Amino acid sequence: MEQKVIREFTTGEILERLDEEKRQLTKLKLNHAVSPLENPNKIKAYRKTIARLETELRHRVLKGENVTKAIKK
Repeated sequence: MEQKVIREFTTGEILERLDEEKRQLTKLKLNHAVSPLENPNKIKAYRKTIARLETELRHRVLKGENVTKAIKK
């Protein structure tokens, strides 16, 4: 997922997507430990997407947006 796409998301959508991406990464790692994946680069792609989502959240916090309201919902 590209950064410009992530910027268009609302804070709530970013948090939901972040949670889902983390769950998928955990499942992928577990599956890879049991039997090798066809494309292990998917793990790297999920990690990068998670980092991009967290970076955008941090950017919004520093910019002064009220991210804590979205987190509590």
